[in-house]
Amino acid sequence: MLRLPFVLLANLFLGLRLLLGLPFRVMAVRQRPAWVRFRLAGSLPYRPRRGPRFRLGAPPVEPATVTSLEDFGRALRILAGDAKVEGILLEVEGLSLTDARREALLALLSDFQAAGKRVVSWAVMVDTNEYPVLGAADEVLLAPMGRVELVGYAAEATVLGEAFDRVGIHAHFARRGDYKTAPEFFTDGTVSDIQRQTLETFLDERFAVLVDSLSRSRGKTPEEAKALIDAGPYSAKRALEAGLVDGLVHEADLGAHLGLESKKKDGDEEAPVPTFSAYLATQAFPPVRWRTLRRRPRLAVVDVTGIIVPGSGGAGRFAAADTVVKALRKAGRDPRAKAVVLAVNSPGGSGLASEQMLEAVKRVAKQKPVIAYVDQMCASGGYMAAIGAKEIWSAPHAIVGSIGVFIGKFEYGGLLEKLGIQRTTLTRGQNAAFGSNSRGFTPHERAALEREVEESYQSFLELVAQARGRTKEEIHERAEGRVYSGLRARDAGLVDRIGGFEEVCRHAMEEARAPSDDFEIIRYGGGARSKLSLLKLLTAAAHPTTYAFCTAAWGLWGFGTSRRFD
Repeated sequence: MLRLPFVLLANLFLGLRLLLGLPFRVMAVRQRPAWVRFRLAGSLPYRPRRGPRFRLGAPPVEPATVTSLEDFGRALRILAGDAKVEGILLEVEGLSLTDARREALLALLSDFQAAGKRVVSWAVMVDTNEYPVLGAADEVLLAPMGRVELVGYAAEATVLGEAFDRVGIHAHFARRGDYKTAPEFFTDGTVSDIQRQTLETFLDERFAVLVDSLSRSRGKTPEEAKALIDAGPYSAKRALEAGLVDGLVHEADLGAHLGLESKKKDGDEEAPVPTFSAYLATQAFPPVRWRTLRRRPRLAVVDVTGIIVPGSGGAGRFAAADTVVKALRKAGRDPRAKAVVLAVNSPGGSGLASEQMLEAVKRVAKQKPVIAYVDQMCASGGYMAAIGAKEIWSAPHAIVGSIGVFIGKFEYGGLLEKLGIQRTTLTRGQNAAFGSNSRGFTPHERAALEREVEESYQSFLELVAQARGRTKEEIHERAEGRVYSGLRARDAGLVDRIGGFEEVCRHAMEEARAPSDDFEIIRYGGGARSKLSLLKLLTAAAHPTTYAFCTAAWGLWGFGTSRRFD
């Protein structure tokens, strides 16, 4: 009952604020706007990010900026229920979304349009990733000086083998499976056919989605949509002529274009389109989230983001095993957390660290439902961590699979010699210098390396087979480093369902037999962001280590690669 006085005080404060502002809102009711403006920028998290309310020196945020998909959806539902509201104006600027978040955003807009409301979009410049959002509107506007950089997708795969040879560095790796091409980044002088085919497959899938989106939004046949993409990029004039936009309008004229009355301010004739907060100020009784005596059920989200490494440390580019394991333990011990969503976005990494995470996931799964979700990538070691969950969900075009391992090290003997550094290795025991970076592997060491690779691979197969209810032979047919999209992974039995983040969260709460219509999300783990550097990777690989990296991660998602889709 200690919560009772705090709830009463909080609701009293909310009620007083509501009553004190009532006279002003009543006077403004007649000025309720017919159009409301939103600004779409950045990565748009699914839920609002928790942080300090007041940050000294923080840059001001444009009032119309959407802070999360959840808040945007709530605002659209309120506007859809207002008969006076005609529609919304979307300003698209620097929008960077994964495919899954883009689909979630488009679904919100589609529901709003289905309620009989209009969506008008405007931008100064958009690229291939942003245009599907801009083009989903009923009317698409562009600034007269603007551009539409609609050109399709490209991926550039990079290999460093020849460059390493020139400076006296040699990479020695043993791998299991022809499709486990991650070591080729360090060893080969040319991109292999298998790596090329992997990239081509994902490019084909993404391009097909783009063509379909363009066809539906602009009323074109697939052939016409492809022709539009091949004719890009576009100036504003050419975009209008091609039918990619419906009009060219200056930002200052957007209000007039929507039929809003001009307001004179500082000598400028301008008709500003009000923001959602301004709209709420015209509601006599705006929506209020009253505090309840009974706390909302909680869903824990544990992130596995970045390359999986042993130990503890920062978040962002690396997922440190100890950090993730501690986060899982906290989620498991939290009595208010009814279920856990393991949000994986990782190309893999250390085999040992991945197994540590897997065991931690299994322990938590014995206490409460754990659902793994793949928004963008869940491959190799990342997939190993995910199989400990009760179910694995994926976005349609996420990268999944790459079941396989490789082990190796870097030899710097040639580089040391070029620098005039002489090093002599003395040993007792045939494998004593197994981890030496002064030379490569001896035949005896190579045999031990191959044994280690095979044993690790068979262990990986066994873990996946047990988790997915299949035989090792069946998993082997889907393994050896093969990479799948979410849809193809589901067909291959590596993923249970295809869906979005909010859908996964509701399902997790249903599995826990907790209310799935109103719950709060708390994220566990995190820390300071670590920077990724090639030097760090080389240093970490100075000694032979078992790795489980995703093939396509090296080709599509960094490591010296130009990425045009994500």
